[in-house]
Amino acid sequence: MVSGRNTMSGINKTVIIETMQQDVYTIFLKKRGQIVTLMQFIALAFFICCANMPGYRALSQQAFTAYGSIDHSPKATTQIPVLCYHQVREWTAADSKSSRVYIMPVETFHRQMTALHDSGYHTILPAQLIDYLKTGRSLPSKPVLITFDDGTISQYTNALPVLEQTGFNAVFFIMTVTLGRPGYLSSNQVRALSARGFIIGCHTWDHHNVTAYNDIDWKKQLIQPTRLLEQITGKEIKYFAYPFGAWNRNAVQQLKAQKYAGAFQLAGKQNTSERIFTIRRIIADSHWSGAQLIHAMKNSFR
Repeated sequence: MVSGRNTMSGINKTVIIETMQQDVYTIFLKKRGQIVTLMQFIALAFFICCANMPGYRALSQQAFTAYGSIDHSPKATTQIPVLCYHQVREWTAADSKSSRVYIMPVETFHRQMTALHDSGYHTILPAQLIDYLKTGRSLPSKPVLITFDDGTISQYTNALPVLEQTGFNAVFFIMTVTLGRPGYLSSNQVRALSARGFIIGCHTWDHHNVTAYNDIDWKKQLIQPTRLLEQITGKEIKYFAYPFGAWNRNAVQQLKAQKYAGAFQLAGKQNTSERIFTIRRIIADSHWSGAQLIHAMKNSFR
């Protein structure tokens, strides 16, 4: 079963240490979005003043640990990379030049996942990302969220073995209109992915742009697909991916009304008032090497 891997906290900190007579340390701590408490300040000042007292080292170390002076958690102001994949298969003569950007040859996908793994990246789950965005709760070091759109069969036959080889988790956003059709996942395969610990999300019924929906459309494109995926997996469906990455205020309100926990767009700017429902993703280009993928992640998510 796949689960969130490696729970070591990532490190985002500003710590300046100066030495005084090889014994006294002055520590300046900067925490984005959080003010050092009065008790922390008093504790630091006390142990600096008492630097020459016997046994102060052990006591000061205990105090730093108890008060959590050094922050090892990422900041909610730092964007976490989210990758979007579609088909993972070899190109064919029928594939256009533009579509080949989205169609990832198996070996290229393997190289990208291996590069992430060997560079120390850890996959996280949507719940972890949303909790981080809401509260700043710590994430593993070098966190990344991997997503797949549309529910093509190649995600099961070609991507899944690579994910399991690297110990990576992922989210699969399913269009329910294609379930069981040639070239797409069956209900049993979706159920199997969920049972193995992967996250299943909704990608509408047939991939129409949500910004054009009326009230009837929402039932067909969101409510019914959600219920079907819940019946298949036996689990609550809490995450949504906007077709084409397009969204509007009405879409956010509809998702909230259906008790969705968060939604994913593509590379558009994250909305500051609806961060949880406009989470950014970039499409992983099939022409990128592993190093180029990591470079693109660093440039796009800051």
